[in-house]
Amino acid sequence: MDRRDFIKTSGWSLVGLAASGSLLKACAPGTKEAKKIMPSPTGLKMYWGDLHNHCNITYGHGDMRDAFEAAKTQLDFVSVTPHAMWPDIPGENDPRLEWVIAYHTDAFKRLRSGNYQKYVRMTNEYNKEGEFLTFVGYEAHSMEHGDHVALNYDLDAPLVECTSIEDWKQKARGHKVFITPHHMGYQTGYRGYNWKFFTEGDQTPFVEMYSRHGLAESDQGDYPYLHDMGPRQWEGTVQYGLSLGHKFGLIGSTDQHSGYPGSYGDGRVGVLAPSLTRDAIWEGLRTRHVCCATGDKINIDFRINDAMMGDVVRGGHRRIYVNVTGDSCIDYVDIIKNGRLLARMNGPYTPVIPDGDMVHCKVKVEFGWNREERYVEWNGRLSVNKGRILSVTPCFRGAAFTSPQPGESEFHTRVNRILSVSDNATELKMFSTKNPNTLTPATQAVTLELEVPKDAVLTADFNGKEFSHSIAELLEGSRSHFMIGWLSEAILFNRAMPESCYTIEHYMEDKEQEKDTDYYYVRVRQRDQQWAWSSPIWVTA
Repeated sequence: MDRRDFIKTSGWSLVGLAASGSLLKACAPGTKEAKKIMPSPTGLKMYWGDLHNHCNITYGHGDMRDAFEAAKTQLDFVSVTPHAMWPDIPGENDPRLEWVIAYHTDAFKRLRSGNYQKYVRMTNEYNKEGEFLTFVGYEAHSMEHGDHVALNYDLDAPLVECTSIEDWKQKARGHKVFITPHHMGYQTGYRGYNWKFFTEGDQTPFVEMYSRHGLAESDQGDYPYLHDMGPRQWEGTVQYGLSLGHKFGLIGSTDQHSGYPGSYGDGRVGVLAPSLTRDAIWEGLRTRHVCCATGDKINIDFRINDAMMGDVVRGGHRRIYVNVTGDSCIDYVDIIKNGRLLARMNGPYTPVIPDGDMVHCKVKVEFGWNREERYVEWNGRLSVNKGRILSVTPCFRGAAFTSPQPGESEFHTRVNRILSVSDNATELKMFSTKNPNTLTPATQAVTLELEVPKDAVLTADFNGKEFSHSIAELLEGSRSHFMIGWLSEAILFNRAMPESCYTIEHYMEDKEQEKDTDYYYVRVRQRDQQWAWSSPIWVTA
């Protein structure tokens, strides 16, 4: 059997297998052999949230109520996170740091002068079991230990004072609280993570690998640290921690400072759970059944034998199963074993237009650009004249703030909304600004999942202008339109992505025991630079 035969979708190829020959078997979906390997359904669903983001209740921008409203538009759960303390704050006699120290200490005082109680009340107000969950959390900085966020189960959790992160952990013992390191890759001793203080277990079951600060998977690859806090280095990264034998799940959250939780592209956490209840989401977090995504809600079903991501399983014979559903064309799917590439499934360089008349596809429609400072308000609808809209996924961004800068003024958060969805149309109200530079997008978008004939027409009717393209046209490539003329705001109909390019199912077996405990995880890259990572599965001999 050709090794490519087991790839489910058209245009895919398999490369990068380990030189050790650990791939023993690959088989096609639907065959008798595959059914023996394929695990039974788990009955779990992926829920998406942001557990670390900021507004003007401490230092940051945007009203707290707007932050909760923004979170409701595209997340299942959230913790809007105040900055609470910095026990080892530096720079007492350094004039370079006076302004930085001042805005931190002023924010901490404001939190203790009534803002924390206001925050707890509003967190309780927005919590709706089964619909939208909120959690009380807050952040502590540390030069020595790295910055951490406390996430509390209890909606009336108090603000716990501490003299260090280790003191914080001791005071939290016996309580239902997670204490999570973030922006881990900064220099140790300068708010980067120090793995000497990692304690495995229920208190720190996962780490925040990705946010607006960048990606801490390793010291290489996309999303380097560009903030003025310094560059990314090896010793704080996830792969360094895994090489030490630590066990932890991987999450993303935005660390956004403009009151826009879940801001698209800035980081999200996915949790596998049977339902959207407080207990179920908390248990999914505790058991490391979590994943990290940059923006798109890329679903990764990753299992080894009877274990799923976050689990520890025993066995020399590893039956590996991966099923990925993205929101755009997948560039590649990697299976990482002990820090190296075990297998890579490459997606099609150009999506393959399917045969037949009916198409199951996704189309992202994007709004923004222009060169002016003013906000552009978008009011209108997207519609199809044939077939149906299966889902509408928001890709809404907040303003591009990571921390305060001198001279920045407070602004009012503009919350983007999907006003309605039917089988053939969706109404939208959105706000976009110019992109702040050529590397940072400020566009707003939605992704339509469609089941339509190729001659169906997708129409954007916004702000008195109407543009239309057939699905057949969009399968061939993207189309764009200025609203007023050159250098004005614009609408982009991205290429229509057939199901074959954003889904993959993969089976393989591995018998090679390399260490007392081997770890495996999956990472997914889409062609539009949206990423997702599963938590590892650990296999012991």
